[in-house]
Amino acid sequence: MVQFITPYEAARLVDDDMTLAVSGHAGFGTPDGLFKALQDRYAEESCPQNLTLVKIAGTGDGGVRGGDRLAADGLLGTIITSHFGMDKKLADKAAANECLAYTVPAGALLGLYRALASGRKGVWTDIGLHTLADPRLDGSKANDKTMAEGKDIVRLVHIDGEEYLYYPTFPIDVCFIRGSLADEDGNISLEREAMIGEQFEVAAATHQSKGIVVVQVEDVVPRGRLDSRLVKIPHFLVDYIVVPRPKYHVQSFAARGYRPELSGERRVTVQSLPPHPLDNRKICARRAAMELKKGDVMNLGIGIPEIIGAVAAEEGFGPTLTLASDSGIIGGIPLSGLDMGAAINAEAELKMADMIDICHGGGLDICALGLAEIDGSGNVNVSKFNGRITGPGGFIDLAQHTKKLILMGTFTAGRLREHCEDGKLIIDHEGMHKKFKKTVEQITFSGTYAAARNQDVLVVTERAVFRLTASGLMLTEVAPGIDIERDIIAQMEFRPLMAADIKTMDGRIFYPSAMGI
Repeated sequence: MVQFITPYEAARLVDDDMTLAVSGHAGFGTPDGLFKALQDRYAEESCPQNLTLVKIAGTGDGGVRGGDRLAADGLLGTIITSHFGMDKKLADKAAANECLAYTVPAGALLGLYRALASGRKGVWTDIGLHTLADPRLDGSKANDKTMAEGKDIVRLVHIDGEEYLYYPTFPIDVCFIRGSLADEDGNISLEREAMIGEQFEVAAATHQSKGIVVVQVEDVVPRGRLDSRLVKIPHFLVDYIVVPRPKYHVQSFAARGYRPELSGERRVTVQSLPPHPLDNRKICARRAAMELKKGDVMNLGIGIPEIIGAVAAEEGFGPTLTLASDSGIIGGIPLSGLDMGAAINAEAELKMADMIDICHGGGLDICALGLAEIDGSGNVNVSKFNGRITGPGGFIDLAQHTKKLILMGTFTAGRLREHCEDGKLIIDHEGMHKKFKKTVEQITFSGTYAAARNQDVLVVTERAVFRLTASGLMLTEVAPGIDIERDIIAQMEFRPLMAADIKTMDGRIFYPSAMGI
């Protein structure tokens, strides 16, 4: 029978050496009241110690709330995650080798939860081959301590002559997840949540592990009050329910973030957004938008890719596209920053696990993702820089089987200043850091593997466009006003292949007015 307890009591359900799984995506779905209670207990009693924390996304706000509440010395012995996100203190612990750390593609963690729930022994998948997840590279081991001391959590297997990654399941002792409302029987509704995250999968996996399921909710309502269609976690999967103080159950960690009452605001549309100013980010987005076709189902990554939706709206073909997020949100206006993954005026909200399945199956027509580092073979790193660990998040899940992949970013980084003049791109101050590297620090996307599978991969920057070929990156287009040797080759650590007929990028991209595409 479900019991209703305080956050203080919930924190005392966690013992030394337990595996604790949590839900959350920044503030969305994050049981911050339970995190706070565990933080307070550890500060008072120095226990529990040596926990294994399992989470899919970053659950923090940049150093105060969420997952970073668990960063005290000795509290965590191991972190298994796809992304540190804004969990900066946890990322620092991992980078400093103060704990074991594994970075696993988001879909693999979701798969492990589902495998536990269904009684299977593990997950086998081709997602992540030849990337940081592959045992021939990092095997998802994220720091030196894990490389030296950590056990293997993934291995390479062969089935019918094909290569796969195999992740054995492991039991979950306790989970902290978040819902919106509970009824007196313990049924959990997610009706006010910005997205339907991994709450059900975590609860089912923990229950089947004979672990303890603790759910934080905003309020408890009488039996029969909840709409059964909005109940996503049935009472028999729940052991304990906690109602924290309201400040520990906010929808968004952003100062002026997502609010449930805006989720169905029909007056706000992509078409109502003001045009993005003409800068190097918009140049990239415009060139990427020229690859779109009517009816495309498209995912937009964070950063520069987010602008593609605004460009499509400005050009008048936004309504012909379907924007899909790996969080499960379909359509609407995608939000960013601490609200990334949510949207205003969404058309549909799928479970995150179901959306990841669609991505794995090649259900996306096109995917635009940010570019941090890339080498001559088209290998991309967005997960580890100068020893600082970010993790792949859903990047690998989105990128590997999408029909067309656009990798986007400015050509260099760090104090880069540019402007357009008379239809030409002018570089006022070159960036301090090169992105086109001889060798990337970590492989989040394998260009070699993509080329071998004939995946259509385009690399778009504000001054040049490249295509991935079987022999590596090939320069195919150059912005008007740009000198190839001075502004492109000299700013790379390798010399790319050169197309036989290098074209000039469409001149309309570099004027303030709409392009008319």
